[in-house]
Amino acid sequence: MDLREHIRTIPDFPKPGIQFYDISTLLAHPRAWRACVRRLADVVDSFEPDVLVGIESRGFLTAAPLALDLGLGFVMVRKQGKLPGRCITHTYDLEYGTDTIEIQADGIKPGQRVVILDDLLATGGTLAATAALCAKVGGDVQGAVCIIELPDLKGRDKLSVPFSSLIQFEGG
Repeated sequence: MDLREHIRTIPDFPKPGIQFYDISTLLAHPRAWRACVRRLADVVDSFEPDVLVGIESRGFLTAAPLALDLGLGFVMVRKQGKLPGRCITHTYDLEYGTDTIEIQADGIKPGQRVVILDDLLATGGTLAATAALCAKVGGDVQGAVCIIELPDLKGRDKLSVPFSSLIQFEGG
């Protein structure tokens, strides 16, 4: 099954010049979504993780069902101020400014093997920051996986962990 056929492209969203790759159409098609989760499982399983980390918010959609399918724990990384309890933060640079993400302090136990998931890799900033945050709390980050990659934006170059994607769209 060609998963590309189930991903809608929306031009000029959220602003002019941006091509948005919308996975909601993939999620709405049960056979395609099942095929996607199975392919993600094959990639993720090769890293032998203990826990999956999903990046807010579409990363939750990939990591949570995959963790359930593989019998693994699931941990959320969110923007600062969105998680209850004691959290550990990590601030990283954006093109114009900074952003801060956080994880619950007890979400990852020291030494646990971690794989990070998101729906799409563009410039790589948030995924690289998530890897740094997971390492900061003692996680052993084995790799990162996304459904979609925009290779023209060279996000893979910012990552210090192995990375895999199921689909690439050129000219992202």
